Amino acid sequence: MKTHLECIPCFVRQTLTAAKDLELDEDAAVRLMRRTLSVTLQLDWSLPPPVMGREIHRAIREITRNPDPYLRSKVAATETALGLLPEIESTIAGSADPFQSAVKFSIAGNVIDLGAKAGHEIDVERTFREALDASIDEGEVAKLRQALSAARSVLFLADNAGEIVFDRPLLELIGRDRVIVAVRGSPTINDATLADAERSGLVDRFRVVSNGTDMPGTWLDDCSPELIELFESADVVIAKGQGNFETLSDHGRGIFFLLMAKCTLVAEKLGVPVGTYVLRASATSKD
Repeated sequence: MKTHLECIPCFVRQTLTAAKDLELDEDAAVRLMRRTLSVTLQLDWSLPPPVMGREIHRAIREITRNPDPYLRSKVAATETALGLLPEIESTIAGSADPFQSAVKFSIAGNVIDLGAKAGHEIDVERTFREALDASIDEGEVAKLRQALSAARSVLFLADNAGEIVFDRPLLELIGRDRVIVAVRGSPTINDATLADAERSGLVDRFRVVSNGTDMPGTWLDDCSPELIELFESADVVIAKGQGNFETLSDHGRGIFFLLMAKCTLVAEKLGVPVGTYVLRASATSKD
């Protein structure tokens, strides 16, 4: 998926949000914005947006001398999610179709995205109150259900901190013995790392691995050999969030994408309105 000019304002908003959240003085904020604009102009715009985003956020970490600028937001999102999880688990267990409900709640968690939502309030509790009523393509749910029924190994490419708490019910239904969860190798925006997986209770329940990169997506050229081997060998790959969709949507192997369409570029590629809950099997995913 190629970068579009409309992604540039998003990178600028992310920089402004970082400067505000880190309470930078005016001089530091100006230097950070100049660096962002300079990096943006120098990058190859034919690459997917997360490739550009990686360079922007490397610059943010370098200038602020903060290895994890969004840590406070990630911890807060995780605590909020853990507080909501018991009610969500109960709702899923009591629903007519627990698997489909778990898919919906997993997608609803994708609202926790400081990249796509920079400068906007994120109402997590309202999103989850509305999750079960959200529309979802039941044909795609059936494809995923069928693929999982025959799978011995499932690679789950996680997305954001906090969001990964809401993935837990779906991961439990898939099965602890066959699912592997991949998180980012080091901090970038509010994407989940091993430390976030530990805070979220995933490490105690599932095999969790680092993908070896600080990119806000899964760009295989930048991932660890372990992640690439798992990606190639897994019977089913499930990729959460826009960053993973942007970096993997043109890949040749079958992938099931779970996300909320939060920007016009992604929504247009998927052929859905912004805000849609999306479960989409890539063209080569087995029916």
